[in-house]
Amino acid sequence: MKFVMKHALVGLTFFLPSLAYAESFHMAHLLNAAAVVTLYLLFCGWIVWRYRKTAAQARLSKNQVNANLGDESSILVAYASQTGNAEQLAQKTAESLKLAGLDVEIHALSAINTDMLKRFTRALFVVSTTGEGDAPDNAVEFIQKVMLEDTRLTHLAYAILALGDTSYTHFCGFGHTLDTWLQHTHANPLFDMVEVDKSDDGALRHWQYQLSVLAKDTEMADWKTPEYQHWQLTERTLLNAGSAGAPVYHLRLSTQQDMHWQAGDIAEVGPRNAQKSIHTFLKRLGLDGAISVGDGSMTFNEALQNKLLPHDAADFDGLVSLDAEAVLLRLTTLPHREYSIASIPQDNSLELVIRQTHYADGRLGIGSGWLTEYAALNSDIAVRIRENAAFHPPANDIPLILIGNGTGIAGLRAHLKWRAHAGQRNSWLIFGERNAKHDAYFKDELERWREQGVLARVETAFSRDQGERVYVQDVLRTVGPDVLQWVNGGAAIYVCGSASGMAPAVHGVLLELLGEAKLSTLTAAGRYRRDVY
Repeated sequence: MKFVMKHALVGLTFFLPSLAYAESFHMAHLLNAAAVVTLYLLFCGWIVWRYRKTAAQARLSKNQVNANLGDESSILVAYASQTGNAEQLAQKTAESLKLAGLDVEIHALSAINTDMLKRFTRALFVVSTTGEGDAPDNAVEFIQKVMLEDTRLTHLAYAILALGDTSYTHFCGFGHTLDTWLQHTHANPLFDMVEVDKSDDGALRHWQYQLSVLAKDTEMADWKTPEYQHWQLTERTLLNAGSAGAPVYHLRLSTQQDMHWQAGDIAEVGPRNAQKSIHTFLKRLGLDGAISVGDGSMTFNEALQNKLLPHDAADFDGLVSLDAEAVLLRLTTLPHREYSIASIPQDNSLELVIRQTHYADGRLGIGSGWLTEYAALNSDIAVRIRENAAFHPPANDIPLILIGNGTGIAGLRAHLKWRAHAGQRNSWLIFGERNAKHDAYFKDELERWREQGVLARVETAFSRDQGERVYVQDVLRTVGPDVLQWVNGGAAIYVCGSASGMAPAVHGVLLELLGEAKLSTLTAAGRYRRDVY
């Protein structure tokens, strides 16, 4: 029976080479996409079946596990990160354990092999999931070289911090796949997998508690939540007037603080509620927004600015008849929103490209509504910059193929700005949107880079400018021979934009053009990188 391993749980974003399983896994012919999905699901089912069959015999009790560990054993902290968040949490995990006096080694999952896993008795995995259950790009090598081996890790006690987003169907998909595989190897969980929805503080506090137990109840300081910096919204420009799509805005923010970032980094924005939303909320509860709350330094109205307000009637039931202080205790803080930065520090401003989104009831999205409509010019915007090393510029001056669609132009633009600033050339942009007349973002700037030689080539796919829809992946396929020539000449490929449509389609074409082995080699070498959302 053949089993196929794919680093996405069910998505089509990133296929691995097909493998046959007899007495051990070995290479077989590449199957078509439909077969890959079907056989991968069979593979996962087989792992679960094997695990359940032997679990009673293989699993050690918690006391047995602790007895086998030894006080002086090193702890492995491994991470697989797409945007840098999992890597940061892994660093914090390692630092907390080191402060507790434990010996810790931290490595990216791509640097770990079977021999290393056999050297440790305890391992903590901090892994993210991208898109619909897909593994991060830097987990591909581990999946290919380690997870497809018939390995027994009965000596290993492990725990997983899985990062995900409940707005996707397969929440924490790669975390679950990794957990199932570890169980199949007869490794022993130290505690249940901790799932984190976006940046859920409660889940992270639970992970910290488990770390304190692992460190024998050492009192660990709470991880400090990064503080937002104060920026001012100085400019907001509609980029696509008359477009068939939702409005897209170019925002410029400034600050008096000395800020640094690189092309590819992420802006985390702390949104606020529109005043009309707060007014509706107060009116519905019959409460006065002008009263002082807390230590008296702010009004109830002000305190509600960064709270997640209910909109469904059922959600108000638990708030009726409560006073202002009690209401605030019931409400959670608005979740942050993340945007690819479209500028570099040398611009002396932080620039974003944001498309308005709407809920089913017509309300504007929390982040896009605040930034594109409700926040007044020159008002304070809460921003923190997060390093996204997985999408930083190449270390050397090599040719760069930039592929994206929609607001993905933001991340690509930052790279082009950096290359222009550094005097680098040999850049190729392949970009898609709806109409050339309305959706050609930064057209004059791109033309200037063409004239300066920063951009050697520009290909566009405006899907609605002709009878038959043409998308980025179609243009990519058309110029395939040239892409292969650039890659053979040392070029890297960077993709930024939609994870649900563009990114998997582009990946599929790259597989056609380059082949699975070559694309995996590019990924491992950091020459195929993505910032997709």
